[in-house]
Amino acid sequence: MANETNPRPTKNERRAEARAQAAAAREQEKKREKRNRLYLQGGIAVGVIAILAIVALVLTQSVKPAGPGPANMASGGAVFTKDLKVIEGPALEPGEDRVAPEADFDTLPVEVAVYADYMCPFCGQFEQQYGTMLENYVGAGDVQLELYPLNFLDNSSLGTKYSTRAANLFSCVVDQQPDVAFKLHNALLSADVQPAENTAGLTDAELLEQAEAVGAEVNTELKQCVKDRRFANFISANYKQVSEEGILGLAKGAQLLGPDNQTLQDADEPQRLISTPTVIVNGQQWSPNRDGDLESYLLKVKSELEQKSDESSDKAADEK
Repeated sequence: MANETNPRPTKNERRAEARAQAAAAREQEKKREKRNRLYLQGGIAVGVIAILAIVALVLTQSVKPAGPGPANMASGGAVFTKDLKVIEGPALEPGEDRVAPEADFDTLPVEVAVYADYMCPFCGQFEQQYGTMLENYVGAGDVQLELYPLNFLDNSSLGTKYSTRAANLFSCVVDQQPDVAFKLHNALLSADVQPAENTAGLTDAELLEQAEAVGAEVNTELKQCVKDRRFANFISANYKQVSEEGILGLAKGAQLLGPDNQTLQDADEPQRLISTPTVIVNGQQWSPNRDGDLESYLLKVKSELEQKSDESSDKAADEK
């Protein structure tokens, strides 16, 4: 009988082998669980870091200062002079205060400032009544006109922020193609274009169509300026300026009028915007109830300045 080279394991040996295999399996499972814990902890850490990064980005975006304003609008408005040319100037940088346009109320041209929101129905009525007249007087050099866009009616456009978008388009054009800015302002407040309150207003594409209709080149730069709402913060700061800090460039002691031509603010405090359109002529508010027709009022102011100029010339001649 041949010798057995692989004798069958005894019962005790089989039991010991099973215990060894079970121990090895448990050790393997412990290693797997440890790896999973490490992966999970690492994943949570990465997730937390990502969330913190997103939160930091959002906070940074929300508190960052407004970007530069449009060129030629350091006062907050665009100033038009003879031949409807915009007076050129640098862009308002973040943190810089708005500066009133230089003005001499004792000499021609007559200084006029109009504060308006492109969804304001009364602003539309004003422009439709006096826009062509102002265009003629500014073009001839008798009036220097500042157009100051606001956005206080953003909540009246069904969430589209039409006032901001329209004012942004105007600012983009003043910044890039100022020669057509006056005609764009007039078009945006025309009866055929201006939307009613509590409607969505024009889309960005329709706003660009209006710019093109008055002669603007709707190029990539203008499209991007409209798409990005590049000057939205600038327009919001415009409204903050006039509604909280006061209108700039008023004559000394000038007071803004409320309904029934009543003064609602003390003369020694900032004169805050009360309503639109607000029209300032040589540093004083024009009131149709008190001052009558705007063209007649401008002619009166112009005549007084011309008379003053003639008297100064006669006096200078006599002194020679």
